[in-house]
Amino acid sequence: MKNNRGNGMLAYIWPMALVVFSNVVYQICAKSVPQDMNPFASLTITYLVSAAVSFVLFFVMGNDVSLIAEYGKANWVPFVFGLVLVGLEVGFIFIYKAGWQVSTASVVQSAFLAVALIFVGYLLFHEKLSANKIIGVVICLVGLYFINKN
Repeated sequence: MKNNRGNGMLAYIWPMALVVFSNVVYQICAKSVPQDMNPFASLTITYLVSAAVSFVLFFVMGNDVSLIAEYGKANWVPFVFGLVLVGLEVGFIFIYKAGWQVSTASVVQSAFLAVALIFVGYLLFHEKLSANKIIGVVICLVGLYFINKN
């Protein structure tokens, strides 16, 4: 892994640590939504909290820029991102309601995601499709076989 930013190793690693930590807590939360609670009701609370935290953090870390001016820079991405996030959230809630184990559900989706993103990277972003990436895809698929084998 190469750090192209020149900001030091900590600047390179802390976002990954944040994502891993947040994803662990995320999976615990998704698995712990009450079985009898409507997932969309749960998500309304989730996104109200997210919006409030994002609003506060914008002003805490926003460097005195205008929120309205920043909204003016928006393209299609935040709107589609919002739709996709709902799909992710409700998908994981239903995965766990369907009986998936927390120890395998995320691993299975991550392996499929890794395979899909190899091709997305190649097709949409012209990333190199190397032999190592193809071998990685095969390893992911073999891993899925073993994880799901009874």
